[in-house]
Formats: sequence, C-alpha cells, structure tokens
Amino acid sequence: MKRSIAVCLITVLFSCSNKQEVQKPDVLAANIDSTVAPGTDFFLYANGGWIKKNPIPAEESNWGIGNLVVEENLKRLRLINEKAAAEQAPPGSTAQKIGDFWKTAMDTIAIEKNGLKPLESWFKQIDGIKTIQDASLLMAQLERIGVGTLIGSYITQDAKNSNVMALQFWQTGIGLPEREYYFKSDSATIEIRKAYTSLIARTLSLSGIDTAITRQSAAGILKMETQLATVHRKLEDLRDPYANYNKMSVQQFYRLTPSLNLQTYLAKIGVTGLDSVIVGQPEYFKALEKIVQTTPIQTIQQLLRFRLLYSLNVALPDRYNQELFKFRKLLTGAKERKPRWKRVIQNEESVMGELMGQLYVKEYFNETAKKRYTDLVEAIRTALKNRITKLDWMSDSTKQKAFVKLATMKKKVGYPDKWKDFSGMNITTDSYIQNLINANTWWHDYELNKLGKPVDRDDWEMSPQTYNAYYNPSNNEIVLPAGIFTVPGYRDEELDDATVYGNAGASTIGHEITHGFDDEGRKFDEKGNLVSWWTIKDEEQFNLRAKAMVDQFNAYEPIPGYKINGKATLGENIADLGGVLLGWDAFRETEQYKKNQPIAGLSPAQRYFLGYALGWMGHIREEALKNQLLVDVHAPAKWRVNGPFVNVDGFYSAFSIQPGQAQYVPEERRVRIW
Repeated sequence: MKRSIAVCLITVLFSCSNKQEVQKPDVLAANIDSTVAPGTDFFLYANGGWIKKNPIPAEESNWGIGNLVVEENLKRLRLINEKAAAEQAPPGSTAQKIGDFWKTAMDTIAIEKNGLKPLESWFKQIDGIKTIQDASLLMAQLERIGVGTLIGSYITQDAKNSNVMALQFWQTGIGLPEREYYFKSDSATIEIRKAYTSLIARTLSLSGIDTAITRQSAAGILKMETQLATVHRKLEDLRDPYANYNKMSVQQFYRLTPSLNLQTYLAKIGVTGLDSVIVGQPEYFKALEKIVQTTPIQTIQQLLRFRLLYSLNVALPDRYNQELFKFRKLLTGAKERKPRWKRVIQNEESVMGELMGQLYVKEYFNETAKKRYTDLVEAIRTALKNRITKLDWMSDSTKQKAFVKLATMKKKVGYPDKWKDFSGMNITTDSYIQNLINANTWWHDYELNKLGKPVDRDDWEMSPQTYNAYYNPSNNEIVLPAGIFTVPGYRDEELDDATVYGNAGASTIGHEITHGFDDEGRKFDEKGNLVSWWTIKDEEQFNLRAKAMVDQFNAYEPIPGYKINGKATLGENIADLGGVLLGWDAFRETEQYKKNQPIAGLSPAQRYFLGYALGWMGHIREEALKNQLLVDVHAPAKWRVNGPFVNVDGFYSAFSIQPGQAQYVPEERRVRIW
C-alpha cells in the first residue's frame, strides 16, 4: 500500500504539472469525513471523505487503496512490458519472454484471424471420447495445460510431515464460485444460475456446436455441477486441517472412483511411484463415481469443451470474452470491461509474475524500505512474545512451545533471495493461446518436480509486486511482498511511524504473524507439522474466546439477507484483531508515541488507528459484496476495521468512545484472545 511522485494539494491521486513540488496533504487527515463521529462508524469517519470524492469506476467492482496500488503497479508493469517488447532481446532471456508474451497478447488482429485454430487438436480429442476412461485420460492432459475439470490435485507439503512434498486431492468440479450458488433461492442467485447456463450454451455455440445441442448440454452440465456441489463441504468446514487431512494408499484412492481409472490418470499427469496421497474430502470422490456413471458421455464431452474455452478465454477472439463479461457483471457489478492492456498484464501476472518481478524490484523497492519493514517484523514479534507472557488463561507449558514457534517463524520481506529459473518456459510470438498453454505446462511440471525432492523453504508463492501477503503454516513463515507496503502518492520516507505501524505493522505484519496462532494456524508446530502442542484446558480456553468472535461477526449483516459467516471468517478476524493489538503495542515503544506531538491535528494514537483504517479504505458494489459474503473467508473491509476496533481498549481512549455509541462494547464483552 505505498508510493508515487509529487502530488497536488487537491487530491492524493494525480501528479502536479509544476516543476516545484508542492506540499502534499496529510496522508490520513485528507481522507476523513468529519460529519461522521468516530464512535458511530469509524470506518466511514476515517475513509468517508475519500469515498465521497472517488466513485467506483465503471470497469471496477470495488474501488479503494488496493485498487490504487494495483493501478500504479499496472502502469509500471506496462512500461516494463513495452520496453521488453521494443528490445531485440536474446532468445530465452527474461526480456524476450516478457516482450514476446506482451506482443502476442496485444496483437488482436492475429488473435481474431487465428480464431480457435490452436485448439483444434484438443477439440478432436474431446469429440473422440467414447468412455469415462477416455474422459479421465483427457482430463489428465487438460490439467497439465491449466484447465480445471473434475479431479482437483496439487503438490504441497504434507501437513503432518512438513519435510515431505505430497500429492493432494481436493473437491472441485463446479464452475460457479462456491457451492451456495447452486442452492440459494433468492432472485439474484437464481438469475446468476440462469446466466451461467446461458454462458455455457453461448460459449459452446460460438465454438461451432449446434444451438439445439448447446442448450441441452448446458442444462446437463448445470445438473452435474449441482450434484457435485451437494457433496462439497461448506466454506467454514474447509478450515479444519484435521478433518480435511485424509492420508491413504494410492490403492485406496483408486477405489474411491474406479470408473475414472485414477492409476492411469496419475501416470498421464506425470506421477509415478507414489505409495500414498492425501485426500481433503473423500466423499467428493465417492460421489463423483456415481455421478460420472449416470451422466451421459456427451454431457461430459461438452463440459470439457466448455472448461477448455473458459480457462483460455482471455486469449480467444473478443466475442468469447464479451460473453464471459456479461456473466461476471452479475458477480462483480462492473459496468465495463477493463482495457485490454490491463487484462493482459493481470493474466501475465498469473503465469509469469515472478519473472516480471525481477525487473520490478530493481526499479521500485530499495534497501532502505526493505530494512524498515524487516525491523518492523521484529518489533511485532517482540510484542506478541510479551502478550503471550502476560496471558492469564494459558499454561506455562503451552506458552513455552508458543515462544519457540514464534522465535522460529521465518520472515520473507520484499522479494526472494533466490529467483525461480524460468529458462524452460517457452514463450514465442506464435499465438497467445499457445503461450498460455506453454506457461501452464511449465508450472505443472515445476510443481510436479517437487515430489520426492527436499522441500525448498526459500520458495515464494507470490510475486514481489503483489498487493497481498500470507502465512504458510507448513513452513511457519510470513511472506510480505514489496507491493503490500505501498501507499499510493507517497514515498515510504514520507510516512510517519504511526501510519506505518497501523497500516503495515498491524494490517499486514501483525495480521500474518497472528495467523500462526489463529484457529487453524495454532494447530501447526514450529516445524510446520500438524500436531497438537496445546494442553486440553488451553484449547478449551482458546475455543471459548474464538466462539465469542464467531458470535460477534455472525451478528453483522452488511446486506439484508446476507450476513458475515463468523465461522468461515474466524481465522481472518482473529488475525485482524491480533494485528491491531500487536501493532499498537509495538507503536507505543516508538519515539513518536512517547513524544505525543500531533500531526495535522491528530495525536500519534489517533494516527495509528487511522493508519490501520487506511489499509482498508474503499467501497464495493452490492453485487460484489454479496459474492464476497458467500465465497470469501475475509469479512468485508468496513467490518475488518470496525469489528476488531471494538475489542481494543486503546481505541476507546484515543477517540473517547462513549457508552451509547455504535462502536462501544462494554469491557466485559470485548473479545480477548491474544
């Protein structure tokens, strides 16, 4: 969330044309809506001024600080792409791959002319399917090129033995974002199901299938997906790492779905010599066996054809993307498509983001910034150690193990120390479709190559320019890409500690560290293994406090009929609260807090909480908000601010929150975990 050049007084978004830099508005005070009392709705108090001045653009489903960072990075990445495309770069070089990908993806004339020619061989194979076993073998080939079908697999660390990479299987097979879309009976969801069926039919029709067949196929595909959705576990049930860890021999796995001949399937995707796999939801694969036996083979053929076209939609002639956008409007509320160059870069990020990141960090993330946030991690780590020490509900034996886990938690800041080797990724100017197929195949082989090899604990799962961060329980590590520390319009050195400790320290670093001790992360030890290291009494005490947080968020109803799912969002809500508390503790050790000198009329304490709210500044369309409430394990932004704040004593004193105000919760009812 951070960085740009000279900014005009009237706005934090546009550069001045004068040569002389003018005084910038305060990064926090500029966003405040003084017509809203902090105790009424702190999120709107902190961000309402900005929201009023910045409507959601037609092409977006939401608009806020994250979008501004993305926009800034898109422009930077466009320059990187255009520069690479203009070079006569050596074959196989980073610049050659980036440049050729860009040129081919932006050549709409060639894309329209080629049509679906690059997919003709795949269509022939789909049309040649006669049996379920034929379909299984083709699904294996489609998985290698990045097309999701009915069998979901991935390579990751064994949750109970983090030194081993394992092949894992997960419920999949549905095309709508989440199982609830197949069952909710409100008018908006019914309309989404109708539009999805229409999308399937229109896409198949555009690809040359007779209209009468496409209608029947679309109905059959929806029926099949609905049957699969019936056995999908709910969002909140996927958070239990024990319930979703079912290790079995490969022979046991084969018996779950014998019709698909999974032994041959695995060989086809390149997996041999395994004696066991981990299955997240065995009931999905048992149900899949019955469903494929009772579904006409023609429906499965058309399903695979649609999934192929859907997965590669971005590289197809424009009429395919137009159809997909018509459908996605119902989920996002966006009124217009993003311009092509943005769509290309977002797609490029998904297949070669780290490759672009190598050029990105040279320009936009210096060593001074990296040191500031590396040091901030240690300040937050110390804050959590102090909090654990003072806990009155946790036994000493559990505390000692928590100290070990916290001390060994690895931090990755900014960008990898060792970059992936992309030399084997074949990117040419032949076709956009083929470049995507080649890149997806490279990733498939890259992941598959991890089986049987030592775990690479230096690997990153995000590119440096990504506006996000994560905690990996199997590595007991926090990963903080450079992009997450950006505040648009401000250089890092222009931000005071209160802003940084609230924004980066609380909402990112403290949040991710707390994930190591949330309802799911706490079940992994310091080595990243799923093993119980808590006493039974301590677990009971934790669960009691976690239930209070579930109840708190279950009561929030952002849209009538659409409540926050307190169980599904529990881990993120715990991490948000922990982040705010840890950032606050760490900030109170700084010189700025101790001197207590106001900036822009705001005390250091007030600036800290406003700095946290800055990280969630923005607003969202109703369609996108409904979708988020159904599919996301994160609460909407407004409740990620107001929700944790009501449990933080320092917030009450900083803004004189009083009984009777909406943001006031009696002290005895405030959630206390870490």
